[in-house]
Formats: sequence, structure tokens, C-alpha cells
Amino acid sequence: MSQDGVNTGRRRFLMAATGVVGAAGGVGVAVPFLSSWQPSERAKAIGAPVSVDISSLEPGQMIVVEWRGKPIFVLRRTPEALERLTQQTLLARLADPDSSQPQQPDYAANAFRSRGEELLVIEGVCTHLGCAPQYLPQVVPQAFDANWLGGFFCPCHGSAFDLAGRVYRGVPAPSNLVVPPHFLDGTVLTIGEDGGAA
Repeated sequence: MSQDGVNTGRRRFLMAATGVVGAAGGVGVAVPFLSSWQPSERAKAIGAPVSVDISSLEPGQMIVVEWRGKPIFVLRRTPEALERLTQQTLLARLADPDSSQPQQPDYAANAFRSRGEELLVIEGVCTHLGCAPQYLPQVVPQAFDANWLGGFFCPCHGSAFDLAGRVYRGVPAPSNLVVPPHFLDGTVLTIGEDGGAA
């Protein structure tokens, strides 16, 4: 084949330039594509642990913290409420008083369903259809229960839970309220982690 009239130097230059531009374009497409596989900052934030200072939480008071898009009830129970949680009159009315179903970490599988007796941390989501139970701590007759001992009541479908989140017998909810992983460091409660100690 004749090389007459062909500028081989220019041909090599154009081939090299085309290769460089093509490689740069490939990198330009690949980087955003691969980055799209990484979780977004919002997704990281949704699943990340949350911390809250509970130093101002008074006995009997409850606050609601959001974690993973769910309301988390943080309740400082009174001595009277703690005493009621172990009374046979209440235990006989509960479906799972010993927390035998895995609705809590091992460290919360006790009568108070918590790491310490006083502080309750539970998901404020009914285990029936995901409604939000109301906090009704007073021991007074209610329209739905003349012998109400204080706890959480779901007005949507009538499920009831005691102040440890244990479900009553004969209600639509099949199990106790979920206790998320959590730990307390001084007055700072972290929800979403066990704190390395179970």
C-alpha cells in the first residue's frame, strides 16, 4: 500500500488525541455512575443513630425522638409506675409479660423492658397496623378499660400496652412494642446503637 499523500505523523496525532478524549469521556461517565451506587447523605442520616440529652426529662414525662422515620417514645417512669409493672393484677392481663418474643434486645428482656428500670425507650408504633399509640399514664377508668393501669392505647383499633410496652391480651396487636437498640452515656441517650455492651 502506498504512503503517497498520507501524513502519517498527523494520523498518529489524531489517533492519540481521539484515544485521550475517549478515555476522558469514559471516566467522566463512570465516576457519576459509580457514585450513584453509594448511599446518599440523606439515606445515611435516616439510618444513623440519634442522640438526645434527657437531663431535663422529669419522672412521668415522655418525649418523642425520631429515628429511621419512626417515633421513639422516651419515658422516665415514676416509682409508682415501676411498682405496678410487677403486680400480678397487671401481669395476668398481658399477652407476653416475660418478653418471650424477640421484640427487644437481650438487655431489655426483663420486667421493665429497659436497660435500667426508670427509663423506657420504645418505638411508638403499634404492632398491629403501625398506628401511633397514645400515652395515657394516669391510673383512671377509661372508656375502653374501666380498670386502666396506665400505659399506651391505640385509638385506631383498640390495642393497649402497659408502661413497659407489653401488649394486653385480647387486643388486635400481636406483640409487645419494639425496643430499639440504645444506650445511655451520662444524660445522653443514643438510639440506634447498643453502645458496645449488651
